[in-house]
Amino acid sequence: QVQLVESGGGLVQAGGSLRLSCAASGRTFSGYTMAWFRQAPGKEREFVSGIRWSDGNTYYTDSLKGRFTISRDNAKNTVDLQMNSLKAEDTAIYYCASEFAVGGSLYRPDGYSYWGQGTQVTVSS
Repeated sequence: QVQLVESGGGLVQAGGSLRLSCAASGRTFSGYTMAWFRQAPGKEREFVSGIRWSDGNTYYTDSLKGRFTISRDNAKNTVDLQMNSLKAEDTAIYYCASEFAVGGSLYRPDGYSYWGQGTQVTVSS
């Protein structure tokens, strides 16, 4: 059974940085796409970034390119999200998600079967 456990959230001032980590277990993830989504209060869950486990191809929401960087560590089975120059509007619960051969559903929450419990990121202005 796939398990995803996020860590690294917290409170940071605007302009600061945080690094989120998602520890994946329960199977071999070759062929899977790992992604980060976020959900702010009163808003829909939105795609942040994704990475294809097999070849490391990365995907980003256009508005976050240049500030957020996704990476994976094959040996540790972790996927990290480095977030720089944080803004108050980045405040949200951040979720790690995983799906096999996600294809065209990459950017949609309903394209993913496996989710972590989420980690809160709060950016104070």
